[in-house]
Amino acid sequence: MRKIVHRHLGKVVAGAGIAVATTAVMVAVTLPGSAGADDSGPSGAGAGQSGQQADQGGQQAGQEQGQAAVQPGAVEQAPAEGDTGEGRDPLTEDETERVEQLALDRQLQRSSENVEGEGGPQPLTVDLADPETSELDDADAPRRAEVSFYDYKDDSLVTKTVNLDTGKVEATDTQQGVQPPLSRAETVEAAELLIADPLGDGLKADYKDATGNELTKPDQLLLNSMVYRANAGTPAALADCGEHRCLRLFVKVKNGPWIDSRDLVIDLSARKVAKVG
Repeated sequence: MRKIVHRHLGKVVAGAGIAVATTAVMVAVTLPGSAGADDSGPSGAGAGQSGQQADQGGQQAGQEQGQAAVQPGAVEQAPAEGDTGEGRDPLTEDETERVEQLALDRQLQRSSENVEGEGGPQPLTVDLADPETSELDDADAPRRAEVSFYDYKDDSLVTKTVNLDTGKVEATDTQQGVQPPLSRAETVEAAELLIADPLGDGLKADYKDATGNELTKPDQLLLNSMVYRANAGTPAALADCGEHRCLRLFVKVKNGPWIDSRDLVIDLSARKVAKVG
């Protein structure tokens, strides 16, 4: 068993001490790959009549394309219902997908940002909502879902209640200073920021010691995360944590040891890394 490595960042830890320190669910991170396509044009012999036919066909296609370009826009259809549950049954996959689409209206899409700074809020959770008090004894009470997003543009938690029977958004709640558990996408982004930051050099050095390979991307690791809030002893660089979306990472080499990075905090809102303690 190798010795604990003390560096500017952290230590390679043999054992499961860090695993007990967090209630977050460990996730194996897999980033999407890239895909491409080859384009090829027609080839062959003959230029006379075939060429003229090709020109006429091109002109006709151009006219059709021009006509298509000025067609009035179609009204977006509501997502299909798909498989549905009954009463207090857990949400089906179809219901979950449908309420996410219903909750993410165009106004929210345009006015918000996700963890990567792109348009649209960061999806967090979709849960079956509790029935209203007046519906507790009603066997035919409507099924509702609560859909939550985090808006990094103004650091707010947006929760929408969607009626699964009518497809209507019945309530919207927006809160600031509320920090629910982190999503997988947020944990991955935090690891990206840490690996790219100078304060991540110790993590990369420990990873190389443990594996012999360079650490370049999050999918080389197993990751836990926990929300971090500022307190009386918090460094000034992290004073906004709690209002900002901040976290600590708990890092494990795949099929290898834990690497202790608990003295680092990633501020996802400000996209920066700082050291505590």
